[in-house]
Amino acid sequence: MTGVDKEFDDLYRLAMAVVNPRKLSEDAEAGGVGAAILTVSGNIYTGVCIDTACSMGFCAEHAAAAAMVTAGENQIVKVIAVGWDGHIMSPCGRCREFMSQLHVDNGKAEVMVAQGTVVKLKGLLPYDWHAR
Repeated sequence: MTGVDKEFDDLYRLAMAVVNPRKLSEDAEAGGVGAAILTVSGNIYTGVCIDTACSMGFCAEHAAAAAMVTAGENQIVKVIAVGWDGHIMSPCGRCREFMSQLHVDNGKAEVMVAQGTVVKLKGLLPYDWHAR
């Protein structure tokens, strides 16, 4: 699937399992992107995007991270997002920043940004505003 390792293959499969594009209302759609996060304790959290007409929605990575935080965790080891057609998507800038602020070590998290390409989250934030 991902061509990297079994953990990313599992994350890819779980992210694809929650993808379910659908119209929620005249002003909102959901499920076109799915994400999966692996935490330091070995748990996996998933989420989908919600897109609204007034831009108040959120990305799949945000939804997965919210589920993780709700469960009492905040340290990410690996993350992947996939579109409705199965392509791997790099997290947007908002998601990158959001995940980086949830735990001091999340910059070390591995992010699959394309088929077979994994980078550290901190590599996606080269001029981090709170770098020490």
